[in-house]
Amino acid sequence: MVKSSTSARNAKPQSLSAVEPARFVCIHGHFYQPPRENPWLETVEVQDSAAPYHDWNDRITAECYAPNGASRINNHHNEIIRIMNNYARMSFNFGPTLLSWLHDKAPRTYRMILDADRYSAQRYGGHGSAIAQVYNHIIMPLANQRDARTQIRWGIADFEHRFGRRPEGMWLAETAANRSVLDLMAQEGIRFTILSPSQCSSVRRLTPEKPAATNSDPKDDAQPEEDTWIWTPNATVDPTHPYLVRLEEGRSIAVFFYDGPTSRAIAFEGLLNSGDDFASRLFGVFHPESPDPDEPPTAQLSHVATDGESYGHHHKHGEMALSYAMHCIEEGRQARLTNYGEFLAKFPPAWEAEIIENTSWSCSHGIERWRSNCGCNSGNTSWNQRWRAPLRSALDGLRDAVTPLSEQLSQKFFKNLWAARDAYIHVILDRSPTVVGHFFEQHATHLLSSRERVTALELMELQRHAQLMYTSCGWFFDEISGIETVQVIAYAGRVLQLAARLFGAPGEALEAQFLAILAEAKSNLPEIGDGAEVYRRYVSTMRIGLEQVGAHYAISSIFRTQPGDPELFCYDVHREAYEVFQSGRGRVATGRALVYSRITGETEQVCFAVLHLGDQNLSAAVKRYAPDDTAEVAAFLAFIQDIGTAIRRANLPEVIRLIDRFFGSTAYSLTSLFSDEQHRILNIILNETISETENSLRKIYEDHASLLHFLTETGMAAPPALASVAQFAINASLRRAIEADLFEPTQIENLLQRAQSDHVPLDTQLLGYTAGQRMKRVMVRLEAIDAHTADPGALDDALTIANTIRKMPFEVNIWQAQNIWNDLLRRSDSEGWSTGWREGFKQLGDAMHISVNELVVEEGVSAF
Repeated sequence: MVKSSTSARNAKPQSLSAVEPARFVCIHGHFYQPPRENPWLETVEVQDSAAPYHDWNDRITAECYAPNGASRINNHHNEIIRIMNNYARMSFNFGPTLLSWLHDKAPRTYRMILDADRYSAQRYGGHGSAIAQVYNHIIMPLANQRDARTQIRWGIADFEHRFGRRPEGMWLAETAANRSVLDLMAQEGIRFTILSPSQCSSVRRLTPEKPAATNSDPKDDAQPEEDTWIWTPNATVDPTHPYLVRLEEGRSIAVFFYDGPTSRAIAFEGLLNSGDDFASRLFGVFHPESPDPDEPPTAQLSHVATDGESYGHHHKHGEMALSYAMHCIEEGRQARLTNYGEFLAKFPPAWEAEIIENTSWSCSHGIERWRSNCGCNSGNTSWNQRWRAPLRSALDGLRDAVTPLSEQLSQKFFKNLWAARDAYIHVILDRSPTVVGHFFEQHATHLLSSRERVTALELMELQRHAQLMYTSCGWFFDEISGIETVQVIAYAGRVLQLAARLFGAPGEALEAQFLAILAEAKSNLPEIGDGAEVYRRYVSTMRIGLEQVGAHYAISSIFRTQPGDPELFCYDVHREAYEVFQSGRGRVATGRALVYSRITGETEQVCFAVLHLGDQNLSAAVKRYAPDDTAEVAAFLAFIQDIGTAIRRANLPEVIRLIDRFFGSTAYSLTSLFSDEQHRILNIILNETISETENSLRKIYEDHASLLHFLTETGMAAPPALASVAQFAINASLRRAIEADLFEPTQIENLLQRAQSDHVPLDTQLLGYTAGQRMKRVMVRLEAIDAHTADPGALDDALTIANTIRKMPFEVNIWQAQNIWNDLLRRSDSEGWSTGWREGFKQLGDAMHISVNELVVEEGVSAF
């Protein structure tokens, strides 16, 4: 018998004792960015669209991930009175690949996330608020079982490595689920997951005498009453308690179906505009208590789940609304904050549920958004997404083609390829010789030679990139040439490169097969054409080997006073010989270097020559070098001698002929550099030109400033040429004055006054960013000294800059500087500070919009 859904929505969970709170609130944030690393460099390269930040990870960290670790509650004067780690009070998951980036690039934020999990365990009965995530956010129902299992195991291993405990729950990418996926999670010990209410098919009550425990012995599970299933169409499932989903062989998992309307309001309807409204909305989910005084209250959970980026990135200051809402809940005592692990332990499921197979939270057609032109898109309704199906077909074909080739080759090195792949996550997390050695001890068939280890690691890297190429964002957006889709195709490109190297002719044939299918993926942009052109245009140009790394080192050495032995992303370069010859503006650098991959252990000796004729006029040649070949060694030494002779005679044509004769060609230029280094060197080249231009425009402005001011006073519009010169000159002068080591507040105030009086528009985004970074810089200097022995000039400088910034007529994000002030206060023995330092430090806090006398930095601890 099937009942209507009304009783499902209004059903009450189990009763509580008289002393147990009845209402609980849990706010879950799914914090995630797609992996953006160049597959050949293992680093995120500069992304101009994220300016003024280096890349989108950097930008979103500044807007969201970092602020949530030290969020603010302000008083009515907009001064900070409380600093909270939101992560310690909410429920959250971070994508493992994002956590890896944060560990390397934003360690302070990374520490706040790990600390929050420890604090939350103290707050919530031993249950940390962090839950795991499938490793690189693939759509699990579309994965084969082997890949799905690896995603779960890698996600668990990454979580244990970072948080130091087993995860209780796991987030599924896009909440995409089916019974098979839930069963795989249960097999690995996952107790619960979070799904959309639209993914629930039906529910029924378990026998009340003995509610089921998740992942318990099946003989301990209560038997449900027969014929009591209740359909829950259109997301009508009651979200205020967990449900048990029964799986194969007696396994089970708990599912929390989040409150859909409130979650949508957070993400899309402006609920984060007010922390009060946010808190009130969370209270509105609870069912009324029974008026019968003899009936004990029942436990209810109001819980929401959204992208964590809602709190600060999608909604500016959303993290502050979150902080205030949680603060209101704690102070108002109408409900108690909790996390899913604690609530599940206190109140096991009293109901069971069936889910709708192959569904998700972001596609109304199930999981079609990641394999077909279903109609779901990110806004451009004039485009189609027919490219999705051939893209997935191309990747599936590549995966299925490399599988038997990998299994065959692996027999030479590994006891079991797939067990080794599952364990390889430990190498990904720590590539130290000790960890790599232990990996081979556990999984290699014999003691491998150095060459065999390189091949075995390349095979593992092929498998890693075969996972990364399925990252869900590759299908989510509108166009196949978008950066997210290019990224997954780039991972496939790395698979193809390794396959050609490992498998010989069969591996080399895979690229043509892959491109033939990818050509069926038609772009919406006529100039792009199809996916095969995307591969040729954007991915083929990324592909490098050790020779290209050597070329990068050789070219960049020209612009470094001490080339040394640098780390170039995931490579080490050891300089074995280096010599520079110069004639006027012309320079030639020659040398030899050993290039080493820290990922696979592959090495290559190269020799090089770089000719630089000034500015961007540069060419370089590189080739493999065999130090054991006496003839080649002698030839290279003779080449260097001839180059020296030609330079001393200022015979640059002869230099070019010598390089071409020895190397065969000069195949490299500034365009051969990796993006970050290319930007750095071009800035060096441009600095002199930009400085000359700025000085010229500044002089023009100064010569005509009085005329511009007169025109403003008379109400006449300035000629466009003069207005443009004024805008450039004032903004450039302000930027340089803010950045200057010798900070002159009077100069800055005069420039701001000129801009106001002459109606000169300011580049508020760039100037605000520059001022924020300048404030951070002076606070880092302050952080590095001891308040008991320091030169008080550091504190005076910080106070001067803070007071100047406070007067600026645009918003300046000094969040990082405020955090350093707060850290200094918490870490230092303020009672031992001198009277002058103590007073100056308080003034600095006031200047940075901190209400020093009201500030609460930890529970119940006042700042001063």
